[in-house]
Amino acid sequence: MSNAPSSTVSVAQAVIHHAAAIRVIQAALAKAEGLGIKVCVSVVDSAGTLAGFARMPGAFLISGDIATKKAHAAVSIGVPADLVEQALSQEAPRVREGIVQTGFMMIRGSFPLRAGEALIGAVGVSGGSEAQDVECAQAGVAALLA
Repeated sequence: MSNAPSSTVSVAQAVIHHAAAIRVIQAALAKAEGLGIKVCVSVVDSAGTLAGFARMPGAFLISGDIATKKAHAAVSIGVPADLVEQALSQEAPRVREGIVQTGFMMIRGSFPLRAGEALIGAVGVSGGSEAQDVECAQAGVAALLA
């Protein structure tokens, strides 16, 4: 048994509450319905673990995996995909390719979720155009902040 202070053994990590994940998903789905598209919405917690998921009937099957990979990328880096894209635009191809990881997709349509300054998770949406996915994901973020 270690005599080390607990602060050097473990840390508290903020994670999204399941009720908040549901609000994010519902808002993203409502936006998709308003746009007339069928999407999948994935919410992951700050550790990248799935916290909530929904697939609209008729959404592409692959969209479920893509939504989750988008959310995982957003929580892993802590910023939306478009900011990463801008930051990497002047880098060599090997740098841009190096960010590609299994279970990680840098396509617009995902945003980190924060409670104050704390990163608590991320939302990813897939099924519409890239712009539509962004709109739906932004609606989810707005619901969290409301």
